[in-house]
Amino acid sequence: MKQGWIALIVIVVFLFILGILLIAPYNGMVSRSQTVSQVWSNVETQYQRRNDLYSSVVNTIKGSAKFEQSTLTAVIDARSKATSINIDASKLTPENVQQFQQAQDAFKSSFGRLMAVAEQYPELQTTAQFRDFQTQQEGTENRINFARQNFNDAVKDYNTYIMTFPHNLTAGMFGFKEKGYFQAEAGTEKVPNVSF
Repeated sequence: MKQGWIALIVIVVFLFILGILLIAPYNGMVSRSQTVSQVWSNVETQYQRRNDLYSSVVNTIKGSAKFEQSTLTAVIDARSKATSINIDASKLTPENVQQFQQAQDAFKSSFGRLMAVAEQYPELQTTAQFRDFQTQQEGTENRINFARQNFNDAVKDYNTYIMTFPHNLTAGMFGFKEKGYFQAEAGTEKVPNVSF
């Protein structure tokens, strides 16, 4: 009878210790996952700010009847694709983040072509809305870069936590998976050729 109680106490103590060893890492993963979700929301907010800002100048450019329509259409299509990709914070896989980034990069690239063409229209350059856009554009891009950097920092903390031993055992048991990073835009690794 006494050995039964001792065995029961050993089992209870073992389960208690096992519970403690699982609860702390689990709570750490949940906390880090929530941080990634919150920082992702900040990224989305900054991209939405860009989309709204760019939309206002696209509408201004649309008003110029002589403006090159094919370039304008390409920007409108790229914006539509960029805004159609919404990723749930629980599905921030490397593939999903890359897909989101590619759509945003395509929008930014097509918009850059639009701005190059817009420089050929002096009447457009003088509108108040166009001038306001130009002053806000740099700040918006800086906010996006800052939000992306914060996101990558949060993802690094989360990924490191779930991949290190013994947390990786708990992560596997509870389905915590690696999250994706934003990557540098294609071509930014090349040094531009500057000649005078």
